[in-house]
Amino acid sequence: MVGIGALVNASTVAVGGIIGYLFQRIIPIKVQKTVLQAIGLGIIFIGFSGTLSKMLVIKSNSVSTIGTIMLIVTLAVGTIFGELIDINAWLNNLGKTLAQYFSREENSRFSEGFIISTLTVCIGAMGVVGALQDGLNHDPSILFTKSVIDFIVILLFAATYGIGCSFAAIPILIFEGSITLLATIIKPFLTSDMLSGISLVGNTLITLIGINMLLGSKIKIANLLPSLLIVIIYVHFWGLS
Repeated sequence: MVGIGALVNASTVAVGGIIGYLFQRIIPIKVQKTVLQAIGLGIIFIGFSGTLSKMLVIKSNSVSTIGTIMLIVTLAVGTIFGELIDINAWLNNLGKTLAQYFSREENSRFSEGFIISTLTVCIGAMGVVGALQDGLNHDPSILFTKSVIDFIVILLFAATYGIGCSFAAIPILIFEGSITLLATIIKPFLTSDMLSGISLVGNTLITLIGINMLLGSKIKIANLLPSLLIVIIYVHFWGLS
């Protein structure tokens, strides 16, 4: 069944959020805060290692880098577009609307959990590649693997942020489901270099998510999301320079 990968991924995010929310009730606040910092530290290293894996090139016992200029340009240009349309405000408003109907938590906490969970499960090349594979080859194995990872991550998030994390299932279903359905149209435009570029920039954004969690920073990561689209344009014309 085409699209089963996106459905399973969305379901595991929703269930993971619910289970984490139930755990939240028995975990002391001070433990929640420490766990949040620990998760943030882990996410920083995951994102950082993912970025370096695409940026470092080892040849003949020498190390060089690729994608440095591309990373700077796409982040800068993408952020300009993101700030102009203020994606972060959109997600905040959506989180507040959902909170009014589905939660008794403070709107700000619900929104924070919803946004950070949405960014974490949607950013990165794994969802794109997995959805393409599901749509083109009817093989959802990559999305099934991603589902297991997302389940654990969202469970841990929800243990601190609450039930808002479960609602990240909505954007992940729309995001991966759309790519799956449009796979035959999208595939010819996504070269291996473009996927590498998306992974490089995506992992950089994941690192920022960890920094926000660890240091309590307020970087508007959602407003950097257009960078993932700018990558495709940049690599098409200039490659991974």
